Amino acid sequence: MTSFKRMAVLAALAASLMAGTAAQAADTRIALVVKSLGNGFFDAANKGAEEAAKEIGGTEIIYTGPTSTTAEGQIEVINSLISQKVDAIAVSANDPDALVPALKKAMQRGIKVISFDSGVAPAGRILQLNPSSNPLIGETCLKLAADALPEGKGEIAILSATATSTNQNIWIAEMKKAMPKFPGLKLVATVYGDDLSDKSYRETQALLKSHPEVKVIVAPTSVGIVAAAQAVKDAGKIGEVHVTGLGLPSEMAGAIKSGASKSFAIWNPIDLGYSAAMLASDLVKKDQSQVKAGDKLAAGRMGEITIGEGGEAAMSVPFTYDASNIDQFSKIF
Repeated sequence: MTSFKRMAVLAALAASLMAGTAAQAADTRIALVVKSLGNGFFDAANKGAEEAAKEIGGTEIIYTGPTSTTAEGQIEVINSLISQKVDAIAVSANDPDALVPALKKAMQRGIKVISFDSGVAPAGRILQLNPSSNPLIGETCLKLAADALPEGKGEIAILSATATSTNQNIWIAEMKKAMPKFPGLKLVATVYGDDLSDKSYRETQALLKSHPEVKVIVAPTSVGIVAAAQAVKDAGKIGEVHVTGLGLPSEMAGAIKSGASKSFAIWNPIDLGYSAAMLASDLVKKDQSQVKAGDKLAAGRMGEITIGEGGEAAMSVPFTYDASNIDQFSKIF
């Protein structure tokens, strides 16, 4: 090889390495911080986020969260992500206020922060992506409860996640607001399983003993609804007590087939993770640190998502799952 050719090859190689380094430096890293690892709902959300990353290109999803549903665990994770200098954080909060200082620090470092599913107080994020309209979720839960009862009449109880869980508390408040639309329903108790299967199971057992007249347990939590259905089955109360709320088809198929649950609802968590990643990416691309009502952000196959008051946006309406479609959807998520 001549000296000239050797110099040309070396120059081309150097240019290639520089281009590769530049491309690597331009990659976007989006952290998906969930309430806790090992939760099927968030595993499905991660699938959607990964799908979005492939569509966007040059994007890495960092799927992370604490091992238990605590604000302290999420704060540790967030501080680690700040040190890693990620480009964006999309978090489903275990506490709306406790995460704010850490997330404010992230935003001060130029990290774009959004919350999804379970929101963060406005001071700690740019926007909140709700999976659906909060009033519609609350009303849907009550409708499912009424549909499970003869003539829509009977006592109901709520099994929630943690007492500080943002989305759970909002949905419970919306259920209470919608109660006048369902005069046959009487809410007699609200208990908390902390999004832990064993505690949710025990809380349901206690509920069945302390309120023997309860006919429907509404669990707006994918962990709680499965545990409640199992507790009803183990107590031999299938047909007497019905479980409904928000759950994953793959995890609720057995409850539908056993009769512990007649129907339940959920948005598609794959779509939710996909939308969260898309919105975070759009904010990074635009270097946008604020949103206002009426702004539209690109969300790929979900179309444009319009920002509402308080920097909040809704993805879609809940969908009802029952014996007619559970086999189809349980194969998906």
